[in-house]
Amino acid sequence: METRPKLKTEDLSLSYDGAQALREVNMEIVANHVTALIGPSGCGKTTFLRTINRMNDLVPGVRIDGRVLYDGADVYKECDVIDLRTRIGMVFQKPNPFPMTVFDNVAYGPRVHGVKNKDALAPIVEESLKKAALWDEVKDRLRAPAMGLSGGQQQRLCIARLLAVGPDVILMDEPSSALDPISMMKIEDLIDSLKSAYTVVIVTHNLQQASRISDATAFFLNGELVEMARTEEIFFRPHDRRTEDYISGRFG
Repeated sequence: METRPKLKTEDLSLSYDGAQALREVNMEIVANHVTALIGPSGCGKTTFLRTINRMNDLVPGVRIDGRVLYDGADVYKECDVIDLRTRIGMVFQKPNPFPMTVFDNVAYGPRVHGVKNKDALAPIVEESLKKAALWDEVKDRLRAPAMGLSGGQQQRLCIARLLAVGPDVILMDEPSSALDPISMMKIEDLIDSLKSAYTVVIVTHNLQQASRISDATAFFLNGELVEMARTEEIFFRPHDRRTEDYISGRFG
């Protein structure tokens, strides 16, 4: 497995209308690993996630200092934002399928990028649904409305829609928090299968989930990166007392 950094932040700070949300975060995220971001609500982990593919650009009054590097390129100075969001895709907490068919949801991105021929789209859709572990459940329902799928199926459909445009990095913001336990386990199994081909960064409040699926874990508190290490080290041998207190349930 590779150990080169796919993503790196250098003294990354962010504020909203003067209110500090991130403070000088320095982090390396390794390629083809699952990195979990943990910490109490409001600690900055989702804000950090959204800086990686410049989603915070859309927020009025935001100021960002420091650097975010993707394969060595500064995403705020050297990367086209549309191309960046194709290469670094995002899955949100609540499934957000488009109000169209299952097939058209997955085909949407390729069509935007110029793939119009149905014969060319069909294998992309099939392969993306297979990668998202959804094909067997929807192969006979491709022309049915996506909104008719269960919540867990909708979330995997959103992942398939992302995979269809050929991303390199997948950002996930609490992707299973709105799902039942069975659907959550399917998402976790899917994440584990994806890391062989993609770099995955996931925000989760579920410490058990972080311990199950991640290779590395980063603990945030009050906008600061307190500690980052291999997951078993964070959970069983943390170096910072604040990390130990959070993991053990003393706060958060």
